[in-house]
Parts: sequence; C-alpha cells; structure tokens
Amino acid sequence: MIVVVTPALVAMSVVPAGGRALNGAAVGTIRGRVEFKQTIADRERRPNVADLGMPPARDPTDRRRSVVYLDPAPRPAFDSGEEATARLDQRNETFVPHVLAIVAGSVVDFPNNDRTYHNVFSLSKTKTFDLGRYAAGKSKTVRFDRPGIVRVFCDIHSHMSAFILVFAHRYFAVSDEEGRYHLGNVPPGTYNVVAWNESTALDSKRVSLPETGGEVELNFLLEKR
Repeated sequence: MIVVVTPALVAMSVVPAGGRALNGAAVGTIRGRVEFKQTIADRERRPNVADLGMPPARDPTDRRRSVVYLDPAPRPAFDSGEEATARLDQRNETFVPHVLAIVAGSVVDFPNNDRTYHNVFSLSKTKTFDLGRYAAGKSKTVRFDRPGIVRVFCDIHSHMSAFILVFAHRYFAVSDEEGRYHLGNVPPGTYNVVAWNESTALDSKRVSLPETGGEVELNFLLEKR
C-alpha cells in the first residue's frame, strides 16, 4: 500500500479513535501552533548551467514547516507493524514536501515529475545513498531503517534540498501551512515535547496529560539561528 505523506501528517499510533487505548486506558491529545520570531524566507534559486537567460520560476519552498515530537516517547509508541510507503516528489525543481517525517523501516518513493533529469542523494550518517540520474516519469525508492535526520539533495540542481526525519516511534507530526500541529492518542503522563525547524534551534517544553485523557494546548515560538 502506498500512502502519500502530506505536510500536515498527524502522528500515527495503534490506538483506535474514541479516546481509549486497546487496554481501555484513556488517551489524550497535544495540539498547538509553531510560530517564529523572525520571517523564515525561502532561498533563491541558483542558476543552472543548462539555463538559457533567466532561470525559470519555481514553486516556493515552505521552510516554515516544523516537526513536533515526543522525546522520549511512551512505550506504546514502539509497536511493530507494516510501515507505509511515503513519497518525496520532484516537481518544478523542488522536493515536495520539503520536510517529511516517517517511522524507521518506512520506504520513501522519489518520483521524478519534472521535464529534466534528477539525481537524488544524501551524505547523511543516518542514511547515505545516491540514486543516480533518472528521467521524467521514473521513480526510485530508499528504505530508512535508522532514526535520525537525513538531508536530501539533487546532484544536478544545487538549489534543491529536503529533510527526512526518521523516528523510532509514532508520536510526531509535521505542522500545516499555518503552523498547527496535532499529536493524538497520547497516553496519560508527563512528556518532553520538542519542536524542530531547519532554520531555528530546537525548542522543548514539558506537558502533562491527566489520567482522564483530554486535550492540552502547547504553543512554540521559535527563534531563527
């Protein structure tokens, strides 16, 4: 089964809807917004040697997307199961989405939907790979088995980059276009909630969910490095 992981990915878990875990215990929700003290601007597209005249316009990269996660995560998060296949598209010389969050063991599909060749690679310690050059309409895949952060580039287009955050648990979420996030099915307890953004330092806050479950609001204001 292929699941396209959108930027507003909500943390997954094995707990069914209705506010109760499989063992009958109450679960809660942590939700809020991630905002910034300064404007997070997009990077300019670098001219390519193959461009004639001015480089073509491209879609802006949404660098305001942030990832919010529990660290450490509750034990129920470390369940085994079949992981979905996520997608990191290549469109208009841009990786879409710019930030992708997945569970370790997931496979990421890298389709080329441009009119030019791409060469997707990473030198990250978490996962090093080089998919080589492939044409429009083609796709290649990579399995990510270790937790960590993977920076992805295109060897042909230096302005292209993306981040893949790989987690050993399922309590994470990518914020939407307005900075909102949602961590659902969280067991009662006190947790360290971390907000990550490529342009800012990590920020973390403590939050407690009562035994009765319910919803807790937790907002972040990140400062640009």
